[in-house]
Amino acid sequence: MIGKVYLVGAGAGNYGLLTLNSLKYIQTADVIVYDNLVNREILLEAKFGCETIYVGKVANNHTLTQDEINLLLVKKAKEGKFVVRLKGGDPYVFGRGAEEAQFLIKNNIDFEVVSGVSSALAGPMYAGIPLTHRDYSSSFHVITGHLKAGACELNWEAIANVGGTLVFLMGVANLKTICINLISNGMAKVTPVAVIYCATLPNQKVIVGTLDTIYKEETRSPSIIVVGEVVRLREQLNFFEKRPLFGKTIVVTRSRVNSSNLVQQLQNLGANVLQAPTIVIQKIENNMELDNSITNLLDYNYIIFTSQNAVDIFFARLFEKNLDCRYLSCLKVVVVGDNTKKVLEGYGICADIMPKNFSAKSLCNELATSLKKTDKILFPTAKNPTSTIQTELEKLGCLIDVIPVYETKIDYSSKEELLNIILEKDIDYITFTSSSTVKNFISLLGEQNLGHLAKIKLVSIGDTTTKTIQSYNLETPIQAKNSTIEDMINCIIEQV
Repeated sequence: MIGKVYLVGAGAGNYGLLTLNSLKYIQTADVIVYDNLVNREILLEAKFGCETIYVGKVANNHTLTQDEINLLLVKKAKEGKFVVRLKGGDPYVFGRGAEEAQFLIKNNIDFEVVSGVSSALAGPMYAGIPLTHRDYSSSFHVITGHLKAGACELNWEAIANVGGTLVFLMGVANLKTICINLISNGMAKVTPVAVIYCATLPNQKVIVGTLDTIYKEETRSPSIIVVGEVVRLREQLNFFEKRPLFGKTIVVTRSRVNSSNLVQQLQNLGANVLQAPTIVIQKIENNMELDNSITNLLDYNYIIFTSQNAVDIFFARLFEKNLDCRYLSCLKVVVVGDNTKKVLEGYGICADIMPKNFSAKSLCNELATSLKKTDKILFPTAKNPTSTIQTELEKLGCLIDVIPVYETKIDYSSKEELLNIILEKDIDYITFTSSSTVKNFISLLGEQNLGHLAKIKLVSIGDTTTKTIQSYNLETPIQAKNSTIEDMINCIIEQV
C-alpha cells in the first residue's frame, strides 16, 4: 500500500505559531522530513518511533539537493509511510512546496498541503511593525530576495513605485543591492527599513535604518527585510521585546514530563528556554504496598500528596481497581504546592489542607492543630524521599505509612545535550526544582566542568535544594520565597 505525503507549514519559528492542523499531522506522522528553519521544539511532538530526517539548507551547505529531497519523499511514501514534509513558515510561500507537490503528482503519490503562518506576516508583527495601517500603508507585497539561478531580474521600477509595505524574504545577502535598486528607481533614501533576525523567537534582534544606511549595518541570516513607513511604528508597538525575560536564556533541568508548566511560563515571559532534563520519573511496578494501602484506605484519616507524580500514579491505580474519587470521602486530603493542587483537582478532588508556605515544617505546623495521636496518615511519595515530612509528623506521635510509588533516575539520554548547552551556549540562569535535579545535573556535567557555571546564576526552589547546590561549593543560588514554580520565576524576574 502506498502512503501519503503532507506538506505541512511549521510556522514562523515561535512554537506558539504552530497551527492545530499542523500539530495534528506532526503527532501522527511515521516520518518527518524537516527544514533548517523548523523550531526543533516542534519535533518533540512526534510520536514514539517516528523517523525524523533533517534536510535543511543554509547558504553553501545543503544537506540534500532539492532533487534528492523530492526522491526521498517518494521513497518513504512508497514504503507505505505517513510522511510529513515539515517546512518553515508556509509551504507555498517561497518554500518550494509547489515544486515538491508537482513531483509527487508526477510519481502518483497522494498529497495534501497544510498551511502555516508565514514569517512574512508574523515576523514584522513580532517586531512591532504592522504591514498595513490606514495612516501609512494600504497594501503589502512579499518579494523574494534570492532569485533562482538564471532567472530574470526583478522589475525594480514596479516594486519601487507600487506603494505600500515591501517585505523581502531570504534577502540579507543582497541587502545592499535591494536598497540601491529601490533608490535608483525612485524610492526616497530616507524610507525606513527594518531587518528582523530570528523573527518571533526569543533571540529576535531588529536593526532599523533607512534605505541609504541599513546595508552598512552588520546583518545576518535568517532575517526578514521590511521597507516602508510602517517601520516608524516599531518603537510604539513593539510588545514582544518588552516582556520581562526577553533575551534571557534559561536552562530547565526538570524531567520532560513535569517541565511543561515551567517552560511555558518562562517562554510566555520572553525567555529562551533550553531543556536539559536530568531526571526521568519511573513508576514502581507491581506495587503491593500501594495496592494494600488502597484496599485498606478506610483505615486512614489523612492522605498527603507532595508531587503531581504521586497524584497521577495513585489515581491511576485507584481507577484500575474499579474505584473512584468517592472512595476518598473518609479522608482529609493534604497537598503541598499549587501544581500538585491543580493536578488533584483534575481528578475531581479539592484539597482540604494546603499550607501557605510550601515546606515540610509549614505543613506539619498546619496539621499539628488537628492531628490526633490515633490518626493514621497515608503518604504516597518518591522512593527514598529527601523530604522531612515523615520525621516531623512522627514527632507529633501519629502513625504514617510512607508508600514509595515512583523513583527518580538520572536521565543519561540528555548528557550530550546538556554538555552542549552548558559548554557552548551563553546561559543566564539554570533552574533546579529538587535535590535530585542538582545531583544528576552535576553527574551528567562532570565535576571537571563546574567552572563553566561561575558566570551563570543558579535558581533553587527551596531550602533542601539550596543546601544540595552549596554542598558542591557552588555559589549560593537565588532561592524562591515559597517552594513553588511561580516564586522561582518571580525571583528570576526580580534579578533582571
